[in-house]
Amino acid sequence: MLNQLATLARQNQLRPIDYQFARFIHSLDPDPVLTLCSALVSYELGRGNVCLPLAPESQKNLFGLASEQSSVLLDMAGTVQWEAHLESRPPVGSSTEKGKPFILDQGHLYLNRYWRYEKKVADIINQPAEAPDDLDSIRKTLDRLFARNYEFIFSKLAGVATDQWQPFLVNSLDIEQPDPVDWSQVEKICSKAKKGTDLEALEKLIPHQYCLNWQKVAAAVAASRPFSVISGGPGTGKTTTVTRLLALLVETGINRQKCPDIRLVAPTGKAAARLTESIGQARSQLNCDDSIKQAIPAQASTIHRLLGVLPGKPGFRHNRDNQLHLDILVVDEASMIDLPLMARLLDALPDKARLILLGDRDQLASVEAGSVLGDICGFADEGYSQGQTAQLEQLTGFNLQQYSKSSGAPVRDSLCLLRKSYRFDARSGIGQLARAVNQGQTRLCNSDAVSTYEDVRIHSLSSDNYQKLLKLAVNGYQAYLEAITKGVKEREILKAFNGFRLLCALREGPFGVDGLNQAVLKSLRKAQLLPSDAGQDSNWYIGRPVMITRNDHGAGLYNGDIGITLPDDEGRLRVIFEMPDGQIRSFLPSRLPEHNTVFAMTVHKSQGSEFNHTVMILPDKMNPVLTRELVYTGITRAREQLDIYTREEVMAQAVRQKTQRFSGLPHKIRAMET
Repeated sequence: MLNQLATLARQNQLRPIDYQFARFIHSLDPDPVLTLCSALVSYELGRGNVCLPLAPESQKNLFGLASEQSSVLLDMAGTVQWEAHLESRPPVGSSTEKGKPFILDQGHLYLNRYWRYEKKVADIINQPAEAPDDLDSIRKTLDRLFARNYEFIFSKLAGVATDQWQPFLVNSLDIEQPDPVDWSQVEKICSKAKKGTDLEALEKLIPHQYCLNWQKVAAAVAASRPFSVISGGPGTGKTTTVTRLLALLVETGINRQKCPDIRLVAPTGKAAARLTESIGQARSQLNCDDSIKQAIPAQASTIHRLLGVLPGKPGFRHNRDNQLHLDILVVDEASMIDLPLMARLLDALPDKARLILLGDRDQLASVEAGSVLGDICGFADEGYSQGQTAQLEQLTGFNLQQYSKSSGAPVRDSLCLLRKSYRFDARSGIGQLARAVNQGQTRLCNSDAVSTYEDVRIHSLSSDNYQKLLKLAVNGYQAYLEAITKGVKEREILKAFNGFRLLCALREGPFGVDGLNQAVLKSLRKAQLLPSDAGQDSNWYIGRPVMITRNDHGAGLYNGDIGITLPDDEGRLRVIFEMPDGQIRSFLPSRLPEHNTVFAMTVHKSQGSEFNHTVMILPDKMNPVLTRELVYTGITRAREQLDIYTREEVMAQAVRQKTQRFSGLPHKIRAMET
C-alpha cells in the first residue's frame, strides 16, 4: 500500500505531505487500511474537509482518481468495512480516549486535533441561554432604535406615483400582512402630509404586528443569547443591525452600572477596515444619546491581532489559560474563518462573554478546513422553538408564528437570516442574478436573459471579447493611475483603485490571475497609463498594485492586504497600505512579505471586499473549483456594475455544482436536539 501511495505522490495525484503522513502512520501500524485512510484524511484536509467519511459509497473516487484506479487501492486494502476494521487499530481511538492520532466518530475518521476543534465549537454553541429578566426595557429600546423613519419615507413619497404608494409603503415599512390595512385611510394621510411627522398617524393604521423587520428580529435574538449568528447577503444591513444591537447592549449595561467592553474583529485587514468604516457610519445615525454612541467602538482589528500572534510559534498569546478581556465580541465575515481558527478564538473567550457572528452563509467557505458558518446556519431553516418565538414576539411586536417549529436543535434559537436587501431592488440585475444563482437556477446565466438590466452584462469568451475585456480593464484602472499623476492624497488613490477589480476563478491560464495580470499590465503600458518599461527591467514601478500573500505580524501586514506603489518625497518607491485602524502606512518594497501584482485576483481573495465595478472571468472549461458558491461570491462583490466573461454552459454547470464539505459539526450540534 505504501509503495502504491508513493507512486501516486510521484504522479502528483496526492500531495507529498499526504504520503509522508501515511508513511509516519505506517511506521506505527503497518495496516494497509489504516495506511490508506491516513493518506486520505490528510488529502481531504487539503480540500477543506474536516474528516473522512468511511461509508462504502464514499470510496468510489479516492484522491479524485477514476473508479478503476480507486478499485486498485481498495483491492490492496483488502476490506470494505473500514469503520469496523479501524476500531481495532491501536492508533485509532474513540471520542472518550485521549492521546490517539485518530478519532473515530459517527462513521468519520478525524485527526485527533480536528475532532477536538469541532467539539470545542459545538460546546460553545450549545451553551444554554437564560431568558433576560428585563424584556420590557429591551422592547422599549428596540422600538426606539428601530423606529420607522417617517422623515425618509416622506422625502421619497413625492417621487412615487399615487397608484404606487401601497407597494412603496409595503416595502418601506416591511409590511407582511397588507390585507388588514385600511389603504384608503393610509392614502388620505399620505396625501395630506406636509412633513415627515404627519406620517406618524400611520402607526395606528399599520401596527407592528402587520410588519416584520428582520433586522429588529436579529437584534432581539442576539440580545437574548450568549451566542448568536446574523447572516445575510449583500445590502441586508448586517453591520447596521449589529450597531443598533450594540447600542442596546451598551444601554442595558450602563443601566446595570457596567458598560460592556466590546471588540470588533474580522479575518483579514481589508475586512476589518470595511467593518470599521461601516460601524462608524451606522453609529452616527443611531437614535440614542451621544454617550452611548461613544461607548461603541468604531475600530475593528484582525482576529490574529486580537489573539496576539507569537512570532515563530503556532499558538496565540490569548488562549484558554490566558483569556481575552472583553464582554462582547463581534466577528464579521465569519464565513471566511476555518475550523482551527474558530476553535482557538472560542478557546480564548471568557466564560461570560457574548459572541456575535456576522456573515453570508452562502459565500465561499474558508480556504482551510471547515465550513463553520455554513454548518451552523444550516439549522436556521428549522425555525424557532415555541418559547423563543413567544419571547421574540414580545421583544419586537411582530407575529412570528409561521417561523416557529415544535422541535429542532437548540442553536436554531440563536440564528437569524436577514432576508431583505436594501441595496438591490427588483430592478437590480446584480440582486436578481445573485438570488437566482444562490437558488441553483441557471435562467439568468446568459447575455439575453440579463439584457433588460442596466447593471449586469454577460459576455461570451472569444478573442474579440478578450480584447474588449482588456480595454474594460484599462478604462477601469485609469482613474487611480490618473490620480497618481495628479498627486492626489494617498487615501484617495487607494479608494480609486478599489473602485474596479478583475476577479478570476483560477490562478493559471489566459483567463486566470497570472495571465490577466500580465495582459492588463501590457495593455496599460500600451495606453500610456504606465511607463513603457513598467514591469520589464524591474518588478517595481509607480502604480504597481500588490496583494500580500503571507502574514507578517511584525509589519502588521496580512494575507489579502492590498497596497499601491508610489514615490516618496525623495523619489524612492514605497508601497502604501490602509491599515485596519484607518491609518496609511508605507513600506519599502524590499521589506514586504510575499506578494503578487493584483490587477486581477481570485474570487477567494476578494471575500471581505466590494468594488463599484466588478468584472468576473470564468475559464472556458469546467473545473472542480467552479461552484455555485464561487459564482455567487463573485457576483456579490459588485456594488453598482457587474460584467461576467464566460461560456454560458460553463457558468450554468458551475451554478448547479454546490460545494459539499465533510464535517461532523452539524451532528455534534444536533446531539442536543430538543
